[in-house]
Amino acid sequence: MPSEYRSTGSGPGPITPDGCAVEFYALVSERGESQIVHEAAGPGASILELGCGAGRVTRPLVALGHLVVAVDESADMLSHVTGAETVCSPIQTLSLGRHFDAVLLSSNLINVPDDGVRAELLAACRAHVADTGSVIVQQHPPAWFEVAEDRERTQDGIILRTRDFTRPAPGLLSGTVEYVAGDRRWTQTFTARQLSEPALTASLAQAGLRLDRYLTPDQGWFRAVPVPADHTPADHTPR
Repeated sequence: MPSEYRSTGSGPGPITPDGCAVEFYALVSERGESQIVHEAAGPGASILELGCGAGRVTRPLVALGHLVVAVDESADMLSHVTGAETVCSPIQTLSLGRHFDAVLLSSNLINVPDDGVRAELLAACRAHVADTGSVIVQQHPPAWFEVAEDRERTQDGIILRTRDFTRPAPGLLSGTVEYVAGDRRWTQTFTARQLSEPALTASLAQAGLRLDRYLTPDQGWFRAVPVPADHTPADHTPR
């Protein structure tokens, strides 16, 4: 990935290779993600959570009755995860030799600007999902790329600011997120790629997956399903 597109972070405590502040993510709670995943995966489904961070979604999924295996490349992040089996590994090189009812790829990881990295992420999803299972993905809503602007809000007593948006190339959006909790302040810069539906379906197809349906009205969450190796895809309109 070009160095100018790599995510970077700053602030107190450990910072992961993609710029995430461990102490910040240990502070925040989920915002309804677990219910979206629960409904898409089905009651009691085993879930492989890729890029679990500090476990803010892991814990509620376990509470909902799911057996979760939580994967992250940061041992510092995994030290905050409770109630689930943890695996410290980059997603791209993960090889558990196991299959799950659902594989979760959240945190907009699919919007990575490098197409090759996206292909590796989706390949890892396909390698670990059961043939009858599903891959549940969070993406930046496509329309967000057109309207992103400076914004401030508060969650869990933490001030979150987005700022300094630029568009370095067609389909790319760069910006900075700032988090303030008391006297602690973290920043993370990022570049994300907008995925049109044709681009998304092409990326999924390359990995042996098919877009099944969107899970939220803004298309920020979707469900994909495996395509059998001997299956010739037909026209499909997501529900």
